[in-house]
Amino acid sequence: MKKLLAILLISFTLYASGQQPIDSVQLKKNLSIVFGTEAVLYSGSMSGLYFLWYAGYPQSSFHFYNDNAEWLQMDKAGHAASAYNVGMLGYEALRLAGWDEKRSLIYGGPIGFVFLSTVEIFDGLSDGWGFSWGDMAANAIGTGLFMGQQALWHEQRISMKYSYHNTQFAQYRPDLLGSNLPEKMLKDYNGQTIWLSFNLKSLFMNDDSRFPSWVNIALGYSGEGMTGAFYNTIYHNGQVIPEFDRVRQFILSPDIDLTRIPVRSKFWKSTLKVLSFIKIPMPAVMCDSQGKISWHWLYF
Repeated sequence: MKKLLAILLISFTLYASGQQPIDSVQLKKNLSIVFGTEAVLYSGSMSGLYFLWYAGYPQSSFHFYNDNAEWLQMDKAGHAASAYNVGMLGYEALRLAGWDEKRSLIYGGPIGFVFLSTVEIFDGLSDGWGFSWGDMAANAIGTGLFMGQQALWHEQRISMKYSYHNTQFAQYRPDLLGSNLPEKMLKDYNGQTIWLSFNLKSLFMNDDSRFPSWVNIALGYSGEGMTGAFYNTIYHNGQVIPEFDRVRQFILSPDIDLTRIPVRSKFWKSTLKVLSFIKIPMPAVMCDSQGKISWHWLYF
């Protein structure tokens, strides 16, 4: 989250400068701001993460851990979405600094992969976790989705998004699933949905079509009924936990591509670009792994 906020701040600063064109002196200054800020944030956030989290747990020699069956793979979907969106912001920051598309893509696109890979190394050195090749594969998929589209189409026709709705499950395992809204938004996989959002006009229509360029259709994936990573527990801290079925959920919903909304303000362009990782609540139809189909007038 700190890294996302930092790149957001850089983006706002560069948008506000509005210097057109950017000369070589200004370009060097802008690039120094971007790379310098990212270096400080990377080293600071990694050091803070290690001492605030990992240092409190037993350390071990580097080892691997197969967590591919955890949380009905919702954590893997989250890894992919995080790598995708952090990479996009890293690319956008360099483009705003004045660098060309190729170099911005090469140096900015992999930022999410680098950040999340460092966390995996910490996991590999911690006795309670381990280096996960599944997580690394998800990181690579998210990064590849962004960089591949940018290289092929010079735009994002398929984006990865996130949404959250409150659930009943966190109350039974607040230490694991979160005890307040910010924690639950990060920890409670039951309430998270990861989306692939497809831009209809750029994928299926000509440029001269009058169809709104900001209209998308989104396919979401979520899970429900999970009170444990691999399986549900019966008791926790002496309390009985109700029995829940662990089910996968597939959701279809209209969506809005915030990056394609026509606005003139550079401030609002920057704001919409950064907020584009959030799936706007819309009506949705859901089908779960038990064959149940349900309609939601407003799905978060």
